Amino acid sequence: MRVSQLTIYPVKSTHGHPVDSAPVEPWGLAGDRRWMAVDAKGSAVTARRFPRLLHVTATPDAPGQLRLHGPHAEPIDVDATKAPAEPLVDVDVFRDELSATHPSADADAWLSSLLDHDVRLVWLDDPRRRAVEPQHAQPDDRVSFADGFPLLLATTSSLDQLNRWIESDARQRGEIVEPLPMRRFRPNVVVENDTPFAEDTWSRIRLGDIEFRVAKPCGRCVLTTIDPDSLVKGKEPLRTLSRYRRWDGEVWFGVNLIPETPGELRVGDLAEVAAESTPDRRRSR
Repeated sequence: MRVSQLTIYPVKSTHGHPVDSAPVEPWGLAGDRRWMAVDAKGSAVTARRFPRLLHVTATPDAPGQLRLHGPHAEPIDVDATKAPAEPLVDVDVFRDELSATHPSADADAWLSSLLDHDVRLVWLDDPRRRAVEPQHAQPDDRVSFADGFPLLLATTSSLDQLNRWIESDARQRGEIVEPLPMRRFRPNVVVENDTPFAEDTWSRIRLGDIEFRVAKPCGRCVLTTIDPDSLVKGKEPLRTLSRYRRWDGEVWFGVNLIPETPGELRVGDLAEVAAESTPDRRRSR
């Protein structure tokens, strides 16, 4: 098995930024989801509610600096390192409350124009502020503005199997469907492998020289049903995952990782399972 893709998402819920290599920090790939749009109350704004965020491309520069590209306006540069010395703002990410830097009224206006909604752009200047869910982590584990864990990993064989299921079920309904691309699932790491859903049994994996704990499988949400190009919402993959990959009240694709040590991760790195477990995760199917 080898790492075949690496992707960071500089601004939560926006277009992914593919990279050939990336430093691994305790809270995820360097630069991943350190920025986020929030509403007037400070709550996270995501593409689940505002799909047009998927048409925003954020090009990172140095830490705290990026350029935003969108279909509605000229690109805009944002530099949180030059923000006025103002108090941090309170934000929340799925009930996790923390503080962040609010660097640019111009960036707020740029995003608000795109979404036709009053939002602000914030930067997590210190990711040590947010802990990982304690039931799946150690006390000192930290995470950025990602949904819950530092990294998300998916495998090519699992996507291939899912697309075979989707195609087979569609054929029985007399429908023709296109295979879903991996970017529907927004992983940071894609591993090329041969056995579908082998990751269900992993408890630790080594990517290159870095070892990761597999915290838990990733429960999937409605965002996976939105085509990132057309923004049209459909039924897949949740319809098919609900048939083949449903237990404990959720549907599952990919696994969440927590790094044990920092290091550099590269496309082409060897992926080796360091430890396995065999939990009975499908009892409720």
